[in-house]
Amino acid sequence: MTSDTLELQDVEKRRQADQAYDAIETLIATLQLRPGAPVVESELIARIGLGRTPTREALMRLVASGLIAQQPRRGLLVSDIPLAEHLDLLEARRPLERLIACCSARRASPAQRSALLACAARMAEAAERHDLEAYMRVDQALDRVNHAACRNRYAVAAVLPMIIQCRRFWYAYRHLGDVASGARAHQRLAETIASGDGVAAAEASDALMAHLRNFTLQVIA
Repeated sequence: MTSDTLELQDVEKRRQADQAYDAIETLIATLQLRPGAPVVESELIARIGLGRTPTREALMRLVASGLIAQQPRRGLLVSDIPLAEHLDLLEARRPLERLIACCSARRASPAQRSALLACAARMAEAAERHDLEAYMRVDQALDRVNHAACRNRYAVAAVLPMIIQCRRFWYAYRHLGDVASGARAHQRLAETIASGDGVAAAEASDALMAHLRNFTLQVIA
């Protein structure tokens, strides 16, 4: 077996692991797997249609991110939504998002800038239709482009678990949310990154975090 063949196999394994991760994350974020529910590997494999190895790797990453808890004698459980700690999470997330936005404004390729604007436009359309599932999918897509564009894997690795927790928190209390306002905040972020203005991108990132903080205060009031 040649080195090129081995490399292609490794790429395919990573791709399947990423697919498994995204599929399980979506099940958790949209409460199809509810807090406290047991995580049964065989059931997940059947549900997402991927093999044991990528599913197991995805579960390990989800344990590391805090979405799944590993408990003695109880196995894997979907973690609770930490309502009391959510403001602390947003406080920690804010400087990371600011850094990522600044880096993306400087480093994004023309194709990535166009992709960010397209994602933001689709978010606005989904918000107008009140299509929350589509809104969340495009939100996730926008994050992926932004993270690739920033070219700072350490910042991305640090912020990802927080984003996932925020996505689940938003979905759990979505009846209190204003998706139109959220779409506008994302659109402003995409526009400033696409323009290459790092200062404006940082301010837009802060505005998005303020929007999420106001939503959290409304939930816990």
